Amino acid sequence: MAGPAAVPRRGAGCGALLLLPAMLVSWAACQAPPVPAAEPPWDGADVHVERRFVPERCPRAVRRGDFVRYHYLGSFPDGSRFDSSYDRGSTFNVFVGKGQLIAGMDKALVGMCVNERRFVKIPPKLAYGSEGVSGVIPPNAVLHFDVLLIDLWNSEDEVQVETYFKPEKCTRRVQVSDFVRYHYNGTFLDGTLFDSSHNRMRTYDTYVGIGWLIPGMDQGLLGMCLGEKRIITIPPFLAYGEEGDGKEIPGQASLVFDVVLLDLHNPKDGITIENQLVPESCERRTQTGDFIRYHYNGTLLDGTLFDSSYSRNRTYDTYVGKGYVIAGMDEGLLGVCTGERRRIIIPPHLGYGEEGRGKIPGSAVLVFDIHVADFHNPSDSVSITVNYKPSNCSLLSKKGDYLKYHYNASLLDGTPLVSTHSLGKTYNIVLGSGQVVIGMDMGLRDMCVGERRTVVIPPHLGYGEDGVEGEVPGSAVLVFDIELLELVSGLPEGYMFVWNGEVSPNLFEEIDQNHDGEVLLEEFSEYIQAQVDSGKGKLAPGFDFEKIVKNMFTNQDRDGNGKVTAEEFKLKDQEAKEGHDEL
Repeated sequence: MAGPAAVPRRGAGCGALLLLPAMLVSWAACQAPPVPAAEPPWDGADVHVERRFVPERCPRAVRRGDFVRYHYLGSFPDGSRFDSSYDRGSTFNVFVGKGQLIAGMDKALVGMCVNERRFVKIPPKLAYGSEGVSGVIPPNAVLHFDVLLIDLWNSEDEVQVETYFKPEKCTRRVQVSDFVRYHYNGTFLDGTLFDSSHNRMRTYDTYVGIGWLIPGMDQGLLGMCLGEKRIITIPPFLAYGEEGDGKEIPGQASLVFDVVLLDLHNPKDGITIENQLVPESCERRTQTGDFIRYHYNGTLLDGTLFDSSYSRNRTYDTYVGKGYVIAGMDEGLLGVCTGERRRIIIPPHLGYGEEGRGKIPGSAVLVFDIHVADFHNPSDSVSITVNYKPSNCSLLSKKGDYLKYHYNASLLDGTPLVSTHSLGKTYNIVLGSGQVVIGMDMGLRDMCVGERRTVVIPPHLGYGEDGVEGEVPGSAVLVFDIELLELVSGLPEGYMFVWNGEVSPNLFEEIDQNHDGEVLLEEFSEYIQAQVDSGKGKLAPGFDFEKIVKNMFTNQDRDGNGKVTAEEFKLKDQEAKEGHDEL
């Protein structure tokens, strides 16, 4: 690396003149800065330095023993050019103060900052003297150099780390063997960009401290917190060394990486659970095999949202511990209470792995902030809690009884659904007739008038997986606060009408009012109505009179001709139940 272009030391031969680096840099095609037209007074005795540009920030200046990379344009006092590093598209790389340069240049470079531009005049005695360089530098020539410093480092340098943003909370720092995802801008010491993960719109993902990175970056990333931003300056012998990378990075280049850490985990990590809210009352916690409904916000470790059940206005519903969700969530959903809020942090090997999915990049740590709406087990039955029972509670509800009751219905997390109080009327049913969901039918059994109870109904005994559109979510556990206001005892099972006294032996004749030997529906209906009105008979409570009577008539009209004859007419199996018979 000697010759006029390289500003070699005195006595170097012409054969060394063109042995210069050929590595391109991003701005190698730029033209050299112009040589000034006028020179300041100079006595020619020593090196003359004119500092034409000095950067505002100069953390370090050239000292003897430093290695420098610089561009230059060499000319004679008349302006004629004899050499230029710009023409070769390569910086000149050399140690300062070690006799590798002509004495004047060794002296002129000391104190320079990166990006500083100097105009240097060197007298012959500090250049090539009375000999010159045959065919290039005449004897006793004064040399002018327009120098721009690109890079400097020292063999004793270490990685320099400057943190310019650090989050208030730092629960974990990068350690050897951790896997990290980070964005960076990579520049040379003069600020020239050579690479950027931002431009590729993809993080750089790698292990730290196991040789997957250049040594300087391996060192520079250690100790970083999630969200931290730092500038890592790496000397070339801890980067790509004398050869560079063969592409964008020339040999002997110092590298500067502006890094923001987005993600961090270790392959040995398990899930992390942070309880944010646990209800005071937690009678039951989820176990393997339970079915759970929960809301969640899913983010990456840097806070980037990738999914939310809230945006869909619908809970996520799944079984727990049975492989229906990613392994980390399967584990994180165990042991939660209804109404609980918790944060579940899942490393990628328990999430979506190296490939990722959709908006989730590969090797990403996932953060789920969940809120449990409800859960149940397919083996669950109705849960009944009696809140108040009157002292006189002898008559208990049973199948067939006609009930009038008030209720407030809600989801297990307290979300209200509907209330008979707000509707201003009771809810009236015949118990055991299929007029309510199975769980409610079960919850109303053995209840006395005035009693208040809370009935919790799992979805398989309520509205199932589909729910009721716009009213009850699918797979929802329901809570009913019930007060029984009225109970009318029903008839024995299978009966729609019974006699309160003895049955007339001439029953058919009494019904056949016109004595034509045939009973029509109208005659039959009038007769039953009269018996009910007089208290001699009782219809099953809670049903429509006309439907009951028509059903009774159809049972007697065995040939289906719309008429009942004496031969067709029979009491039901002529069987007594509680001293009563039914038609």
